[in-house]
Amino acid sequence: MSAPVASGAVARRETGDDCTLVLVGALGDLARRKLYPALYRLAVDGLLSPRFRLVGVERLPHDDASYAKAIGEALASATDTGGPVDPAAFERLTRGVRYVRGDLTDASLYGTLCATLESIESTVPTDSRNRLFYLAIPPSLFLRVVEGLSSCGAAPRTHTAEEAQQGPWTRLIIEKPFGRDLASARALNTALLTRFSEPQLYRIDHYLGKETVQNILAFRFANAIFEPLWNRGSIAHIQITVAETVGVEGRGGYYEEAGVLRDMFQNHLMQLLATTAMEPPGTMSAAAVRDEKVKLLRAVRHFDAVSIAENLALGQYGTGSIDGTPVPAYAAEPSVKPDSRTPTFAALRVFVDNWRWEGVPFYLRSGKRLADRVSEIVIRFRRAPGVLWPAAERDTMRPNQLALRIQPDEGITLGFQAKRPGAELALSPEMELAPVSMRFSYERDFGGQPVPAYETLLLDAMIGDATLFARSDEVEQAWTIVDPLAAAADAGPRPELYAAGTSGPPSAADLLARDGFAWHPLTLAAAGR
Repeated sequence: MSAPVASGAVARRETGDDCTLVLVGALGDLARRKLYPALYRLAVDGLLSPRFRLVGVERLPHDDASYAKAIGEALASATDTGGPVDPAAFERLTRGVRYVRGDLTDASLYGTLCATLESIESTVPTDSRNRLFYLAIPPSLFLRVVEGLSSCGAAPRTHTAEEAQQGPWTRLIIEKPFGRDLASARALNTALLTRFSEPQLYRIDHYLGKETVQNILAFRFANAIFEPLWNRGSIAHIQITVAETVGVEGRGGYYEEAGVLRDMFQNHLMQLLATTAMEPPGTMSAAAVRDEKVKLLRAVRHFDAVSIAENLALGQYGTGSIDGTPVPAYAAEPSVKPDSRTPTFAALRVFVDNWRWEGVPFYLRSGKRLADRVSEIVIRFRRAPGVLWPAAERDTMRPNQLALRIQPDEGITLGFQAKRPGAELALSPEMELAPVSMRFSYERDFGGQPVPAYETLLLDAMIGDATLFARSDEVEQAWTIVDPLAAAADAGPRPELYAAGTSGPPSAADLLARDGFAWHPLTLAAAGR
């Protein structure tokens, strides 16, 4: 069964404010693969202000012209620009582009940057001299760059939310990971908040920019059918999965320090949990939505040594194959210790101790080198009473299930039971049942692929909408949950090995089997998607 075709075109979005975007780390991997394609698409869609200007900051030897050429080369090799690069859109993106070369640890760089910004803004009205700084750099450099921007006057502090919205405004986008543990996250927040106000800070988690994640709120709160069922009375359990087929992709040194819990659970998985389980906000404002997410994270039952052993399964990928191609074990990856105890997979059972969710288990899992690339939220409802059906039918009846697919093939699937057709199977105790699905697809029903996450988030930062960005207390609350788990993983034995290309270690399946459940299949074919 297919969902009806949605009517109407994609909603028109608000054009970004006049601003100069200062991209610190302008020639890094993130900028080339994600940020320039996102900015280009904003230019294609006419969403960049005519007064938008781009300034790149990097230590490599470039000038303004060669920097613009490097942007063009990045767009030419990108996979998500929507087709060949349009010259007019490229000109809108790179019009007046400037390049500032220097070492981020050198104080003189920030004086040069200040002078460049003043030169760009000399012909711009005062209330349009807005500055958006994007720190696409390693976390070890965050504080040095923030100190430099603040000390030279390039990024002045505003003191109220109103000042942070009205021109001329200054905003900072900060990439994850935000700290390595609770202590470092608090220290980073403290350092940032001595130089900037909270409304100026945009801590980015690109998962929150994905259409399906945003659609969770619309699905729940704009449809009277589902919200009354979104509680312990109707839902048996919820699964949240972020599975990857890739390995560490040359980032073995970073991953040895992070592991899957710090890399994925503290940010992506906790954000998905909060968005799925939060209470209805009073309004759809950034403050109200983020308040409810923080309340939800505070209700998550914390872990001690005993509960960690009962609720956490860890794994590390061994040799195997992905799409028929042999791949090495994690311990054989470059920059990884041969006896590494770093987990590349984790499955976690979580309970939320509030009125809505008391007793409902949430199962979270994420890992590398798994059988398929799938990110989804699966809501498994309680079984219907089987008293009307013979034993054979009761044994095969599937509970209703709602799957919100974040990637790939973004959409929503609702599974339910229906009568198998046939005159000989008329209404009677012998009626045969069969599981069927109703499916909504973004690509099919809205006529194209969803807007890429970074395009959404960059535009939101330009217009001052912080709804999809993490607040300081939200970051710290997530670390409060994950910190003891990561510490236990650091101190524990080597994680259970699983073959690359599988669904993870057997202990992950056991986590659900003890409760009478099973993981939703990772592979698209097995899941019937």
